[in-house]
Amino acid sequence: MKGLELAESYYRAVGRPMLAARFAGWEERLAAGLAGPGSECFGFDDAISRDHDWGPAFCLWLGDEEYLEIGDRLREAYQELPPVFMGFGPRKAGPGEEWRVGPCRTSDFFRRFTGLDRPPETLREWLRIPEANLAACTNGKVFSDPGGGFTRWRQALLDYPEDVRRDRIASLCLSVSQTGQYNFARSVRRAEPFAAAYSAIKFCADAIALVFLLNRRYAPFYKWLHRAVRDLPILGAVFHERVGALVQTAEPARREEIMEALCVLLAEELRRQGLSDCPGDFLLDHAPRVRAQIADPDLRSRP
Repeated sequence: MKGLELAESYYRAVGRPMLAARFAGWEERLAAGLAGPGSECFGFDDAISRDHDWGPAFCLWLGDEEYLEIGDRLREAYQELPPVFMGFGPRKAGPGEEWRVGPCRTSDFFRRFTGLDRPPETLREWLRIPEANLAACTNGKVFSDPGGGFTRWRQALLDYPEDVRRDRIASLCLSVSQTGQYNFARSVRRAEPFAAAYSAIKFCADAIALVFLLNRRYAPFYKWLHRAVRDLPILGAVFHERVGALVQTAEPARREEIMEALCVLLAEELRRQGLSDCPGDFLLDHAPRVRAQIADPDLRSRP
């Protein structure tokens, strides 16, 4: 069983009846679900994942006022729920990771990932938030949110400003071209194995991150990048297959061939989306074309 499915079943069978019995009337003022940094929140959990931070549990997100009034009592009630459910559990929290489940303020949950006690309001605020953090606080599933407060905050974080998307696409075009179309081959010719290996892995990570942006999705933590790209509708399957082939071959010429083929696909998609009108496949040349379309003048002119 997947952890997210287990969490929802646990909430509906055990958590919701507890709320109805002990916090009547408050259920309408809180949200329940599971989201955050865990593999189960992305749907990537497996037998290996179950050694820590996995098992029957869920989150209860409250407004500041609600948390002040019932937070302590709610935590006590949550901790009294049965630790074993459907043959799974008890959940073992990693050191310092107890916050992942149970009651918490909605503002505290999102602040942990964005550094803000509200959705970002300026482009600069958006740029300071790592995409992996945005992926972690908008993943998983909300099981119940009658008031809609948690869902609205979450939706606000999913509305990525187009100028920020283009800024990051331009930056990744530079990085992907530098590592895959320039430095990898030069490092091989110079007999610099570390630089060549780093260039190849850096290329893979940044190229996949670029595919996420082209799909208007947030790239997750590096551990899940390759697995997650497979399900994206735009270039996802081909990047999953070819990046897998790239990291499994030790032949430099084959690696260079794969990297160039992937850059061709990226250049074609940039043109298809109207992000660049550059006719070539060298992604360095696409970066200024993408940046030129940023509406905000300060962001457009930043190096």
